[in-house]
Amino acid sequence: MTKGIKNACKKKNYLYRNFLKEQTKEAENKYKKYKNKLVWIIRNRRKDYYSEQLNENRNNIKSTWGILNKVLNTKEEKNFYPKYFVKENIEIYDEKEITNEFCEYFANVGPNLTVNISKNSNIDENLINNHMNSIFLEKVEKEEILKIVQNFGNKRSTDGEGLDMIIVKSKIEFVIEPFTYICNLSLTTGVFPDKMKLAKVIPLYKSGDKHNFSNYRPISLLPQFSKILEKVFSTRLDNFLQKHKILDNSQYGFRANHSTALAIMEFTEKIATEIDNNNYFLSIFIDLQKAFDVINHSKLLKKMSMYGIRGVAHHWLSSYLENRNQYVHINDTKSELWQIKCGVPQGSILGPKLFTLYMNDFAKVSNLGKILFADDTTLFHSGKSIQEVTKVVNEELEVIKHWFDLNGLILNAKKTNSMLFNNKKEKVKVKLEIDGVEIHRVRETKFLGVMIDDDLKWKSHINYTKGKIGKAISVLHRVKFFLNSCALLTLYNTMILPYLMYCVEVWGTTCKTYLQTIFILQKRAIRIITNSHYREPSNPLFIKLKVLKFPDIVDLSILKIMYKAKWNLLPVNLQNIFEIRTSIYNLKGIDVFKKPRFRTKIKERNIVVKGMNLWNVLKQEIKECKTIITF
Repeated sequence: MTKGIKNACKKKNYLYRNFLKEQTKEAENKYKKYKNKLVWIIRNRRKDYYSEQLNENRNNIKSTWGILNKVLNTKEEKNFYPKYFVKENIEIYDEKEITNEFCEYFANVGPNLTVNISKNSNIDENLINNHMNSIFLEKVEKEEILKIVQNFGNKRSTDGEGLDMIIVKSKIEFVIEPFTYICNLSLTTGVFPDKMKLAKVIPLYKSGDKHNFSNYRPISLLPQFSKILEKVFSTRLDNFLQKHKILDNSQYGFRANHSTALAIMEFTEKIATEIDNNNYFLSIFIDLQKAFDVINHSKLLKKMSMYGIRGVAHHWLSSYLENRNQYVHINDTKSELWQIKCGVPQGSILGPKLFTLYMNDFAKVSNLGKILFADDTTLFHSGKSIQEVTKVVNEELEVIKHWFDLNGLILNAKKTNSMLFNNKKEKVKVKLEIDGVEIHRVRETKFLGVMIDDDLKWKSHINYTKGKIGKAISVLHRVKFFLNSCALLTLYNTMILPYLMYCVEVWGTTCKTYLQTIFILQKRAIRIITNSHYREPSNPLFIKLKVLKFPDIVDLSILKIMYKAKWNLLPVNLQNIFEIRTSIYNLKGIDVFKKPRFRTKIKERNIVVKGMNLWNVLKQEIKECKTIITF
């Protein structure tokens, strides 16, 4: 607010009082004209001010978002706790007692769930191939540790010692010699330091009554240096698993060159193929209760030994899992220490990888098809007769339930859903049961972050995406007078683009009619960013901002998959569905994907057919690009 603007505000107020006093048309027009001019000046001054601020902080992401949040008037969310909590109808006010109750509750979630499950360490060893090769933990060099640290995100969350990753990044060079020695000593002796096993836990409110302990979830903050040592071990574990192809091909979680999009792609490709063959396709979306918290350590270590994690590496993992403690931290109060007896460490780097290995033999437990992404488990079966399909699935579910019981995992039948995909118009009844509990059949469900419906037209996900984009557009509209186009584009890339791009290679192949509404919303956002009229042609605006149109985002995402298919970079199950027609002669048909036969629109719109059509018209020099970035 400059001195001139402050004086102008005083004059505007004087003109307003004069208008109220005289009540004439001339006084009203004089006031309105001056007021409108002043509003225009203030808006431009505000825009210039924030542009200057953003320009000064263009290399500082945290400061940039601090400025944007100030414009958006969004306050930093703070985790406020009520003055008291209730346990067994008794109100607890003492903060120390509250932290202790929280710590006890979080530590006992896993043990309380597994109290009725057998504690023995027996597993079905017939499902696991006893690998002859054993992992070797090679020495770590200073350069590897420095690279690991620099690749971590700049997080401000502090561990029990008050350290955050930004501090570690800035000071790691000063302690690299002793820390490298500690890491190598840990890898050679098979001992994970006890000081690195202490977790600081922050309760985060979920929903429901704020006075109830069960309505909070734990956010576990592990020591910063423990994450570095975990990453060192994790790198060697990943290399070993990949070299000997230990993980099952149906597992897509926490693996290099695997993603949720590729998991959904394999699933939808199988659906489309079966529907095209006029079959029924029945899928079951399994819900596992607190899967990461109930893992039995002895069973996990037994499996790891059979997979080749033996000797020093096995001792290291055993040391890593045992004698872990945690405490709850609320405001400035800490609880007593509480030991963790089961489950993989929350917030750790190794935890999800250990869980995928724990679930690895599940792929062989039944004849049903499977798509796994960590604890997200999807089963499916198809056939010409729905009665036969239902019978097979019910029989296999009993086998699967037995495996879950044997491995100490809890299947939540009430939250497990089923879905039937078929191209037939008649109504079909399906009855599936687990332990006498009927599995609920749904028309749509959330699968790995995408809303999937039983006709595979993706209407549910498109409506979900439209809702998210619509809210983001309202934010853009609210701040367009305060920010320049560069800042508005930053908001677009953060609040809109992720929804346009997430798994779009799967759902973006549906009818153009359904997708048109999303494209219209995208054009509306672009017009706001460029301060254009709502009917102005959008093509020059996209070019000016160097932003891809939504249909082009879809095509590019699909072509990236086709590029990976050409260079054999996809997971095995997906790679097998793409077939390249090669010729011994230098003719037109070289490196052209074979066109699969299809009968239905669902198969025609799937990525194999759609991607093949896009790929085959590309120029040969584009197809021959050596890296995907160049492509």
